[in-house]
Amino acid sequence: MHQGSVLLVEDDVALRRSLKTMLEALGFQVEEAWSGETALAQLRNKKAEAVLLDLNMPGMGGMAACAKLRAMEPALQILVLTVRDHEEDKIAALDAGADDYVTKPFRLPELAARLRSAVRRVRASTDDTQRMLELGPFSLDPAAHKITRHGEELHLTPKEFELLHLLMRHAGRPLSHTQLLTQVWGPEYGNEREYLRTYVSQLRRKLEEDPASPRYLTTENYVGYRFQVE
Repeated sequence: MHQGSVLLVEDDVALRRSLKTMLEALGFQVEEAWSGETALAQLRNKKAEAVLLDLNMPGMGGMAACAKLRAMEPALQILVLTVRDHEEDKIAALDAGADDYVTKPFRLPELAARLRSAVRRVRASTDDTQRMLELGPFSLDPAAHKITRHGEELHLTPKEFELLHLLMRHAGRPLSHTQLLTQVWGPEYGNEREYLRTYVSQLRRKLEEDPASPRYLTTENYVGYRFQVE
């Protein structure tokens, strides 16, 4: 089964070839690039649904490549590979236009799951902001301002609904504190993380079976939050 078309951008030849082989075995169609410059050139000639981009590369570098790829292909899904614990890299990558990140060392099943999620987002990208969302036990109707869990309506405040709608529209993707604050509260916000902590805590009490151990509305340490799709 064709899982999606991926451009793999990695300067380490051994890792690139190994990843290509493993992803192809899982059903992905994989093209290779060894620098940001070659990735941009290849995408001009052959489109991909997702890019797997190493941040630490010579030449243009992964962060600059990410920004240029986003400008060239607004609908493209960009997943960056970054070294574990470099939280500032994750935040900068999201700000540069990345859709998700995978930390090294990574497990192949996690990487494949993130890529499949990215491909699903591309294939659903024609849907507008008023479409019904059916994710796990949740059904969200933006037009009616209504959300149900297992068919039972949940009562959210307007801001809670707006925040949850944004997270569910980008399900499977991490959204930074700044992205969430500016899109829900406005461009003059960005540093008021206590707003998010309060609202996320309230949402978890209404959405989760165990708010202390959330299954759906998860924290991305030092970065933001993610609505997790199973």
